[in-house]
Amino acid sequence: MLKAIILVGGPMKGTRFRPLSLELPKPLFPVAGFPIIYHHIEACSKVPEVREILVIGFYQPNDALNKFIMQAQLEFQIQIRYLQEYTALGTAGGLYHFRDQILTGSPEMFFVMNADVCGDFPLVEMLRFQREHGPEAYGTILGTEATRQQSLLYGCMVENKDTHEILHYAEKPETFVSTTINCGIYLFTPNIFKILEVTFKKNLEDNYNYCDMNTRYSGFDYLTPSKEVIRLEQDIFIPMAGSGTLFVYSTSRFWSQIKSAGAAVYANRHYLAIYRDKHPERLAKNGEGLPKIIGDVFIHPTAIVHPTAVLGPNVTIGKGVTVGEGVRVRETIILEGATLQAHCCILHSIVGWHSTVGVWTRIEGTPNDPNPNKPFAKLEIPCMFSDDGKLNPSITVIGSNVQVPPEVIILNSIVLPHKDLNGCYKNQIIL
Repeated sequence: MLKAIILVGGPMKGTRFRPLSLELPKPLFPVAGFPIIYHHIEACSKVPEVREILVIGFYQPNDALNKFIMQAQLEFQIQIRYLQEYTALGTAGGLYHFRDQILTGSPEMFFVMNADVCGDFPLVEMLRFQREHGPEAYGTILGTEATRQQSLLYGCMVENKDTHEILHYAEKPETFVSTTINCGIYLFTPNIFKILEVTFKKNLEDNYNYCDMNTRYSGFDYLTPSKEVIRLEQDIFIPMAGSGTLFVYSTSRFWSQIKSAGAAVYANRHYLAIYRDKHPERLAKNGEGLPKIIGDVFIHPTAIVHPTAVLGPNVTIGKGVTVGEGVRVRETIILEGATLQAHCCILHSIVGWHSTVGVWTRIEGTPNDPNPNKPFAKLEIPCMFSDDGKLNPSITVIGSNVQVPPEVIILNSIVLPHKDLNGCYKNQIIL
């Protein structure tokens, strides 16, 4: 029997995803027609021995999360539970805190997946790889190739090319270590809790000895480190490297992080491409009386799309969306309840829930795709502002319940929710 854990973090994270995460927990944001963690759950459901999925984070339980979990349980016929941390415990602290729930039923192994990554997850292959390495393997990290420069932004692994044992691990090193990077997808045996216990007790000791009578300022103790925060990357993988217990399974399949709205549009493109082979029924098709479809397009069954509209490539039309006459949409996510009035044009953008785009209006953003001339290049998440304080070009994000008037242009801008725009905007954040 196997289990899977999805780490979703909490509301203090995902600031680069705003304003979209103001309305909905980031893990529930729809990409290619389904919430981000839906794709994780679907991948886990393809592993026949997975019997339970535990979602760990410190979001307060809410209607959206509860509804999603109930629907996912019914669809995949697998038990899914949400375990709420009382505070942020780190990528491994939650695992140790909920170790009894994870180990209930004596699972042979369990997957751990970060919710802010996307990809064509090779979970079955990882399971086969782990079993081939026998009981001495406490864990397997999914790895992929990056450029030398981009590798500095990730966890880097040096492996034994024959055995695939991880000999050295460095989290976001200052100098080049390896082009093999950590994908944030893991497979562990219960033996990993031996390492977590040692780290937890060390943190307790360090915390106890941290503050002495001489470290006082104005009558207050200095802030002490949280004794229950454990980070998989820095606290666990670094000491495990070279011990013969940690291995890497490398993949050449699609993988990326989802740290920003631009990354969501990029992930949308690749998930739609995956549908071609695995779920062709989800992709819209051309036909008489139907809109013109170019490339990969997802249209929710409840959406109303005028037959003169042209959609694609890489477009998702959400639930209850209305697309008017002559509308052109490309490389874009249109969220639930939005209305695109006649002849508007939407390129490289996200249009928020229940927003309206007026007739003959153009909304356009600037994509930030990886350099196609660099093998293994990953999507980069640029800073929101340049060194001189200007907004860097990016995809355009229209927040929820925004009214965009007719015959205007919105370019490379971010519009917060509940705004009634009255003109054209370029490179602005509309508060």
